[in-house]
Amino acid sequence: RRLLLLAGLVAALGLSPVSPIHVYTQREVYGTVGSRVTLSCSFWSSEWISEDISITWHFQAEGSRDSISIFHYAKGQPYIDDVGSFKERMEWVGNPRRKDGSIVIHSLEPTDNGTFTCDVKNPP
Repeated sequence: RRLLLLAGLVAALGLSPVSPIHVYTQREVYGTVGSRVTLSCSFWSSEWISEDISITWHFQAEGSRDSISIFHYAKGQPYIDDVGSFKERMEWVGNPRRKDGSIVIHSLEPTDNGTFTCDVKNPP
């Protein structure tokens, strides 16, 4: 059985002076139940990458109006949310210095079908 995982994108703006961050994800990602999938998130900014950069992944299940946070990177450390169905199946593979905020989801389940959003903030 195949799953369709949608990867969304959110471009975050820095504070004054405003300088955009361009965030790039795959529009659609497919995976098979039981396999693993990489959700790619790359970004570009004309500004240097701050030590305060943060990357957050959100998930909105198919048919749901609510989105939940499933992963957060801040202050140089990855934090996988300790609640929800992704908590023991997620791996951080990104590297902010290389402008990469990607994650891997292992052991895909049918309930993983939905929209994943990568949000990057790079405060001055």
